[in-house]
Amino acid sequence: MSDVKYTANVKVERLRGPMRKAWLPARDEHITFGVHSDIAEHYNVAPDDFPPDATTLDYVIAAAAG
Repeated sequence: MSDVKYTANVKVERLRGPMRKAWLPARDEHITFGVHSDIAEHYNVAPDDFPPDATTLDYVIAAAAG
């Protein structure tokens, strides 16, 4: 087994419902995760309950596609 090469130092804070703040390495400010359009509908979240924002799924797909 090889030695650990990297450990991600992140912090995630749940605000309410699907809304979260995340602090990631190499960023001075936090990023926010939320819901939008079809994702909100899938989770039965009313569109007016939260401001639209990228979801954690959006970030995972963007990272995998990059």
